[in-house]
Amino acid sequence: MEIDNFHSGLGSSKRELNQEATPIQVRAIISCPKCEYKKAFRNQFYRKDIEMMVVSLKIFDWIVCDKCGDLLKLELEFQL
Repeated sequence: MEIDNFHSGLGSSKRELNQEATPIQVRAIISCPKCEYKKAFRNQFYRKDIEMMVVSLKIFDWIVCDKCGDLLKLELEFQL
């Protein structure tokens, strides 16, 4: 009985490690609301490197269109 209790705690920590080891797939789609410009980018981030994703999104948030100068619309798709 004591061995079962000891191993049950290890299983939950292994699951937590597996969650951190699996990458978060991110697809960013930027498009212009005025003209036909549209582009998609893909990247993946690990949970421990989530700060890299935040910095990337802040940069994407202020991109303007080459053709008309309007702010581009940013759409994100996550796959966990």
